[in-house]
Amino acid sequence: MSTRPPIVVVAGPTASGKTAAALVLARALEGELVGADSVQVYRGFDVGSAKPTREELGAIPHHLLDVIDPDGFIDAVIYAELADAAIDDIHARGRLPIVVGGTGLWIRALVRGLLDVPPPDPTIRAALEAEVATLGAPAMHTRLQELDPLAAAAIHPNDAFRIVRALEIHAQTGRPAGELRAEHALGSPRAPTFFVTLEVPPDVLQPRIDARLHAMLAAGFADEVRGLLERWPRTTRAFGSVGYKEMVAHVLDGVPLDETLAVMRKSTRVYARRQRTWFAREPRVDRDPHGVDWCGDASQLVSSETIAAIRTWRASLPP
Repeated sequence: MSTRPPIVVVAGPTASGKTAAALVLARALEGELVGADSVQVYRGFDVGSAKPTREELGAIPHHLLDVIDPDGFIDAVIYAELADAAIDDIHARGRLPIVVGGTGLWIRALVRGLLDVPPPDPTIRAALEAEVATLGAPAMHTRLQELDPLAAAAIHPNDAFRIVRALEIHAQTGRPAGELRAEHALGSPRAPTFFVTLEVPPDVLQPRIDARLHAMLAAGFADEVRGLLERWPRTTRAFGSVGYKEMVAHVLDGVPLDETLAVMRKSTRVYARRQRTWFAREPRVDRDPHGVDWCGDASQLVSSETIAAIRTWRASLPP
């Protein structure tokens, strides 16, 4: 029996309304939010990450925003440790921890722990990194698709770090990392968990993505990146995230804004598809919220039936 505090997880693709849905739950259930977004953790990365403002949050605390500088290192293990501490603090004050975000690996690390695989092998990794330098990340991603289609589907073709790690695990174990992770995902959770996934239809999500990108530009996304580049080099890891990478090219390389927006739209849609695929494979209690109104009031993203189901679930847990 787990001794970890119970949590609610609100997950889904970018622009699906996760924060709005989590705020509805927090107000109804006396909860506080715990972020699970690999860009919103960085200080100063606000507009391009759609980081919620104090005005949007109102009186609801939101933990794990702005916790590290852009050149700081964070991975799923460190994230889970930080989230555990925030969850313990929230629970100790008698409130419900509500984890909200779209970084699937971080949520899996928090809910189920990480896959037990061999540590990095310097020899194998060096050889793979040399191939990336020679052939390019997309070519290595094609190789990964042949060896490990599950892992490849969850990794961007330009994400050299994760491509190398997946190929490394295959070389070390003789098994696809995607299969190993899928088996691991079916294990018992570390804590009692109620999982709510916002599964937005593609024909609804794509216009929402476009509207968000235009809103980011209007809110000063380019100026934000200019200010960040005055303090941090473009090689800083945080600049590799979707949206920021494209805006850096606009600011430093002079890529026209309309071309930047087109590339950003494409990469964001690809990322959203990967998120939908990831969360579709995750076990959860409540697969699809009842009565979702994707195009209307944000308060309808989570229905009264879902709130009642969470209350019933909490009441069924041992004290």
